[in-house]
Amino acid sequence: MSPFPDVPIPPDLSRRYSRTQAGRDWLQTLPGLIRRFVDEWDLVLDLEPGALPWNGHGGVVIPVRCRQGSPGSDRADRKGGEAVLKVAFPDEEATQEHLALVLWAGHGAVRLLAADAGSCALLLERLDASRSLLDVPLEAAVPVWGNLVHQLSVAPDDRPQWQQIDHVAARAERWSDEFPATWEELARPFPRWLLEAALEVCQTRGAVGRRSGKDVLVHTDLHYLNILARPGAPDPGTRWEGPTGTGPYAAIDPQPLIGEAEFAVAPVLWNRLRELPQKDPGRALLARCRDFSEAAGLDAETARQWSLAREVDNALWYASKPLHEGDLARSLWVASTLAGRTLPGLPEPQELSAPGEAAG
Repeated sequence: MSPFPDVPIPPDLSRRYSRTQAGRDWLQTLPGLIRRFVDEWDLVLDLEPGALPWNGHGGVVIPVRCRQGSPGSDRADRKGGEAVLKVAFPDEEATQEHLALVLWAGHGAVRLLAADAGSCALLLERLDASRSLLDVPLEAAVPVWGNLVHQLSVAPDDRPQWQQIDHVAARAERWSDEFPATWEELARPFPRWLLEAALEVCQTRGAVGRRSGKDVLVHTDLHYLNILARPGAPDPGTRWEGPTGTGPYAAIDPQPLIGEAEFAVAPVLWNRLRELPQKDPGRALLARCRDFSEAAGLDAETARQWSLAREVDNALWYASKPLHEGDLARSLWVASTLAGRTLPGLPEPQELSAPGEAAG
C-alpha cells in the first residue's frame, strides 16, 4: 500500500465502541481498513491536517477524491472527483446498507460508487454534510420528505438484493412474541394498555402487510439528519438544476426493510418535538403525522399505527438502559399520544430530550 497518514478517529465514536470487546476489536482494525480502501479504490484524502472526519452513531465518514479510473469516478468527476469513504461497525444495519443503495441507484438516496460488503466499507457520492433537513423549517421540510419517500418506494423486482432484506411483517411478528416477555422482564415499565395497543398493531398490520401486495423498499430511519443536501442544492421550493434523475436532497443510512411505506413515517414524529405548540401538542403531533403522510401519498392512519408500535419498541429498549431515561420519556409520550391517551406524569414535549441527547 502507498504511504498514508492515519485518519484520526472521532472521540465520541471511540468512546461508544470502547464499551465492548467487539467494539474495541473493530476500533483496532479501523485504521487498517481505511488505509486498505483508500489504496484499493485509488482515493486521495480530502481532509485538512488535524481535522476530524465526519461520523454518525455507527461509523466514520472520510472526505476523499477519486483519481481517474477509480470506482465511480466517471460520475464523481463532475464535482471534481469528490466522494466519501464510509466504514461502519459490522452490525445488521450496516451489512444491509449497500443492498438498498444498489436498488435505489441514486434516486432519492446517496449514490453508491463502490462497496465491500464484508468490511462494511462504502464509497459514496459526497453530499453537503453541513445542510440537512433539520435546518429547514418544518413546513418546507414536509414536501421534501414526501418527495423522497415517493422516490425511495420502489417495488420488488428480480434483482438479487431483494432476497437479503427482511420484511416489515416479519418484524411485526417478532415484536408480537418479544414485546410481552420483555415488558414483564423490565417490571412493566408502562401501562398494559399501551403494550396491548402496540400488539394490536403488530397483529393487524403485520397480517395486512403480508397480503396487501403493496410492498416497497422502506427507509426505516428517514429522520431530518439523515436527509442531506447535494452540493449546490438550492433552498427547498427553488428549481433544481442538478443532474437528471437526482434531486436536491438525498437520504443516507437507510436501515432498509420491505413492506408498507407508512412504516417510514415514525422518525419524523419522534424528532423535532420542541417545535410542537404549547397548546394541544398531542393534536399537533397527529396533524404532523397526517401532513407528512399526505405529502408522500401515504395513509395517515396506517402511519399512525406503525409509528405507535415502533415507539413502543423503542421504549422497551430504552427501559433496559439506565442512561436513557430521557429517551424513554420521549418514546412513551409519542407512543401514548399516538394511541390517544397521553400518559400522565411525563414532561411536556418541548422539555423532552432529542434522540441522541440523553446518552452517548
